[in-house]
Amino acid sequence: MDLDAITKHSASHAKPDGLILQYGTAGFRTKADRLDHVMFRMGLLAVLRSKQTKSTIGVMVTASHNPEDDNGVKLVDPLGEMLAPSWEEHATHLANAEEQDLARALVAISEEAAVNLHQDAFVVIGRDTRPSSEKLSESVIDGVTVLGGQFHDYGLLTTPQLHYMVCCRNTGGQYGEATIDGYYHKLSTAFVELSKQASCSGDDHRTLKVDCANGIGALKLKEMKHYLPQGLSVQLFNDGTKKLNHFCGADFVKSHQKPPEGIEMKANERCCSFDGDADRIIYYYCDVDGHFHLIDGDKIATLISSFLKELLLEIGESLTVGVVQTAYANGSSTRYLEEVMKVPVYCTKTGVKHLHHKAQEFDLGVYFEANGHGTVLFSKAAEAKIRQLAKELEDKKGKAAKMLENVIDLFNQATGDAISDMLVIEAILALKGLTIQQWDALYTDLPNRQLKVKVADRQVISTTDAERQVVKPPGLQEAINDLVKKYKLSRAFVRPSGTEDVVRVYAEADSQENADSLAYEVSLAVFQQAGGVGERPQPGF
Repeated sequence: MDLDAITKHSASHAKPDGLILQYGTAGFRTKADRLDHVMFRMGLLAVLRSKQTKSTIGVMVTASHNPEDDNGVKLVDPLGEMLAPSWEEHATHLANAEEQDLARALVAISEEAAVNLHQDAFVVIGRDTRPSSEKLSESVIDGVTVLGGQFHDYGLLTTPQLHYMVCCRNTGGQYGEATIDGYYHKLSTAFVELSKQASCSGDDHRTLKVDCANGIGALKLKEMKHYLPQGLSVQLFNDGTKKLNHFCGADFVKSHQKPPEGIEMKANERCCSFDGDADRIIYYYCDVDGHFHLIDGDKIATLISSFLKELLLEIGESLTVGVVQTAYANGSSTRYLEEVMKVPVYCTKTGVKHLHHKAQEFDLGVYFEANGHGTVLFSKAAEAKIRQLAKELEDKKGKAAKMLENVIDLFNQATGDAISDMLVIEAILALKGLTIQQWDALYTDLPNRQLKVKVADRQVISTTDAERQVVKPPGLQEAINDLVKKYKLSRAFVRPSGTEDVVRVYAEADSQENADSLAYEVSLAVFQQAGGVGERPQPGF
């Protein structure tokens, strides 16, 4: 490790004085003009991680659903999964080291992680369509090369596509071919094969309108349209000609519970939105009366898990199925899964890495955050069993086993993938002959409201029970409990933000008026007992 060369290169990627950043669930995110030093250092860290694991490591330059002026970076571990927690700590330490301490920080990480510095290293890099992304990718490459690593720059990719490339390279091609054509071919072939299994495919010609958030998903879905059968017509809106994530995209639709700008919607048309890096998907439609209906990650998980359970019952295999949610999941979805579908549901802390980890405990683990980020994980044993049954079984059982095999190939199991999830959903709707209204009618969401309260220090809030109960400050949970008792079918919880000094408040109840009132009253309790700053919460927000 040539520390002098690293120090020299680092001088052209100097860290702003006093800037402190935290590697969170989605890596580092902030204004793009503050990230040059972080990108260079994550290139360095990716090389160390590659040497330690003797594997290809991925670096993705994106800020997902954040505004266009932001950017971010995250590292992808060998099987396409998120960076190991111990290395998240290394990333934070390295990003925040002052210039004069950078060399010592690298040596400390190398020693603590027992990195063989003589081992070869290979890093793959992808980026989204933000104006800042290309330059920041070059900073990553500078970090990789100065530490002697080899790299392949894939250029413009969705975040899930980079996860796919990493997994393909580290499984010797068993997961798929590590090219963009390999990705399109794997998903489209599985989609065609799964759709063929339908005895009644509903409409002969199905149309889906897709809001691409003016992001990378537009570019990649345009490329993939040529691989899809004529039976599915995908119409793209917000296709990159306007500002990224501006009044559009999955996060906007979910947060505001209204259609994005830039999409033409007719009554009962099936529509969906990606986020900026295409790892989230939300469905929605407007009914004949013009009312907007949101179909979020909860209903996506319900559709998929019930379909998978039906197939497992058909083949007669007692594989374990679990649905993993967070406290933000609507209470109606949890009740429907547990009481109607008889599917066990588990709750974890917010953050996809927590859901992903829990889902790995089952033969088939289904997880979706309410924001639309999710996937299905098949254990190696379950995948092997299903593929074996697909070869051996005949008639209805064989057909069900082949359909499960197609689902395995359709899901990007490394991470949530809006394109992959979209194809699975479209296939299931066709196979079951469901309209979007029928899907929506599986259960009725309880009205809910999300608010946030500015506080002087978010760390005064501490939670337990998957963030559903407040431990401190003392008395706050008791106050929330008393407020919840005032309303029917109600619940509420609060949690500190992972990135800013705000406390997030969630409330649901039997009516929107009651949900709004409960959210306001809980917000006021947080403001009063957790050091609120600025304007006090007001009724009507």
